[in-house]
Amino acid sequence: MKKLILFALCACISLGAGAAKKNSKKKSKEPVEVVDTVCIDTFSYHFGRANSNGLKNFISQRMGVDTTYIDDFLKGFEQMTLTEADKREKARLAGIEIRQQVEEQVYPGVSKQVNDSADVLNKTLFVQGFRDGFYGKNTTISMDSTQKLVKKQLDYYHKVSMEKKFGANRIAGEEFLKANAKKDSVKVTPSGLQYKILTAGTGEIPTKESKVKVNYEGHLIDGTEFDSSYKRGKPVTFPVSGVIAGWTEALCMMPVGSKWMLYVPQELAYKDREQAKIPPFSCLIFTVELLEIDKGKTK
Repeated sequence: MKKLILFALCACISLGAGAAKKNSKKKSKEPVEVVDTVCIDTFSYHFGRANSNGLKNFISQRMGVDTTYIDDFLKGFEQMTLTEADKREKARLAGIEIRQQVEEQVYPGVSKQVNDSADVLNKTLFVQGFRDGFYGKNTTISMDSTQKLVKKQLDYYHKVSMEKKFGANRIAGEEFLKANAKKDSVKVTPSGLQYKILTAGTGEIPTKESKVKVNYEGHLIDGTEFDSSYKRGKPVTFPVSGVIAGWTEALCMMPVGSKWMLYVPQELAYKDREQAKIPPFSCLIFTVELLEIDKGKTK
């Protein structure tokens, strides 16, 4: 910022001088302002000095330089170019910095992915694997194979963690659906979707390629309402294939004018994903009213 101000000041001085000359031709009787100035050498020195303001904080905070060794910094400033020894030293210092990042950021981050309450990884072997991967060692195992192994294991740990935290939701949903399926008015599809016809429509049945307009409300099995187009006072329009699997399946069976109650297993809803007010593994209950198919607005 100081640099920009100084350049702007110089520009103003230059423009001011030009303007003074131009005006002097028109009004020669006006006194010309005399500005105290210095020689270009003195100005050059002080201009450079002004631009160094804040440098110590920059190299300390942004470059991680210990300003106790400012003399060494100045030696490098005078040298300008790197020798082979300097290049090796620069690489060594970069290695130290990366190792610190591995210790303080990378390893704690990946450990949390595996288990957010305990450190279960072997830190020594993690660092060795990091080193070997960078150096190109252990070429008998491709990096692609390593990445697939890691993804598969992370998926497993994620599943274990989610089951531990939210497995009760899954069990409650399964028990609810098991009891609900025994009701005479409830129909069950091969996928596990359950539905009850409240109003039998007589219109056209959408396909997966259709766009439809519906009114709906959604509840958890404990009765908690998490969404309602009725309360917003406005139906919603969306592609049939752009919603959860349970909705897509139901809409492809519903004639326009129908109003159904849907009981959607978590596998056909959001599974282990938390969605706004919907906890992971939640079985969902919807009232869905199919108002129309948007003709000419298909995918």
